[in-house]
Amino acid sequence: MTVVRWAPSPTGRIHLGNARPALLNWFYARRNGGRYVLRMDDTDHARSTREFADGIEVDLAWLGVTPDLLVRQSERTALYDAAKERLIAAGRLYPCYETEDELDRRRKRARALNKPPIYDRAALKLTDEDRARLEAEGRKPHWRFKLDGKPVQFDDLIKGPQTVNTASMSDPVLVREDGSYLYTLPSVVDDIDLGITHVIRGEDHVSNTGTQIEIFEALGGQIPTFAHHNLLTDSEGQGFSKRLGSQSIADFRAEGYEPMAIAIMASITGTSLPIETYETLDEIANRLDFGMISHGAARFDPAELDTLNARLLHAMPYEAVRARLSSLGLEGEAIWLLLRDNLGKFDDIKELSKLVTGPVDPVVADEDRDFLALAKALLPPEPWDQTTWSHWTDALKTATGRKGKALFLPLRLALTGRHDGPELKSLLPLVGRTACLDRLP
Repeated sequence: MTVVRWAPSPTGRIHLGNARPALLNWFYARRNGGRYVLRMDDTDHARSTREFADGIEVDLAWLGVTPDLLVRQSERTALYDAAKERLIAAGRLYPCYETEDELDRRRKRARALNKPPIYDRAALKLTDEDRARLEAEGRKPHWRFKLDGKPVQFDDLIKGPQTVNTASMSDPVLVREDGSYLYTLPSVVDDIDLGITHVIRGEDHVSNTGTQIEIFEALGGQIPTFAHHNLLTDSEGQGFSKRLGSQSIADFRAEGYEPMAIAIMASITGTSLPIETYETLDEIANRLDFGMISHGAARFDPAELDTLNARLLHAMPYEAVRARLSSLGLEGEAIWLLLRDNLGKFDDIKELSKLVTGPVDPVVADEDRDFLALAKALLPPEPWDQTTWSHWTDALKTATGRKGKALFLPLRLALTGRHDGPELKSLLPLVGRTACLDRLP
């Protein structure tokens, strides 16, 4: 079975850039009848909070993603401890005692000598006595994984054949001085334990893959298939970042955007699949293939989001919004069909519905008062239907000789107080004759 995972760090609210891999993993799982694991990478105790983790679940559900399994790395430490001991026993994980200042000086010295600023493995030369002396001084070790220093090759489902040469990399730190784990080891251990078959993530992780494959091999785990997608950037070409305060999914929700609009923009931007209206995420899953994902950056356009959001509302059937309308005290399909084509966001209907329910502040120009008085006198009797508007305006044209904008705009301004809005032939039957008489001077 296909098993994928999305592994956010609950150190803030997720943004569009985070939503991209969340959705691409969901699409792949749905398309292949697989399982979707939500894994909270909450090993950063200083920054991870349960509040942020709960917020991630809320945001995913709003987007339409329902995980099959939720795990928290903070509850799986015993697995990582066991893997750590196995790597130590195998000679692949070794203690280092350098301070950050000492490491920084070494990197600067290497650069000055035109050498790559990678770790020199000095800790491997320490004797038991050296380590005992350093620990007696109060130093606590961090632990590095000893890389094989060879080209690591893998076939990426998006980027094609890839090679990462670990000989040009520093041995990565897997365990901090305080005993807490960095991202890499728990990630590999969890992928093995959870049976993850496909790792779908941003292309900024390609270089990490060489290290992770070596750890998979050292632990005897099944290496998953990797797929590294292009990154979503903002309209200025900058990457989204929680640290920089990029607009979050919760922000978009609070601003009244439709979840499908956000899902489409987060996932389809930067692919050859057209940005258009889709009814369900499954429809996207069945159409979006990894071969459609561009190798260039995917740039988010806020104006395109606004256009898409409006198009989704304009195509939305009444049953999809019945409950939302009812919560606003609006009942019946007719008012939805009348107003939906004028919506940019759903909440716009709160103001637009006043065109039907009132109150409306009529706009009347002095030069149109006599015309509107005649219009009031010629207002047809009820019952009204879609033909009432044309009967009324035909009578006014005959009586006054007005036509076009001179005929229609004074009526619209008096009846709605707006220059734009729904077609008056559809609005009049819902407003009714009594209310129209009240709006005409």
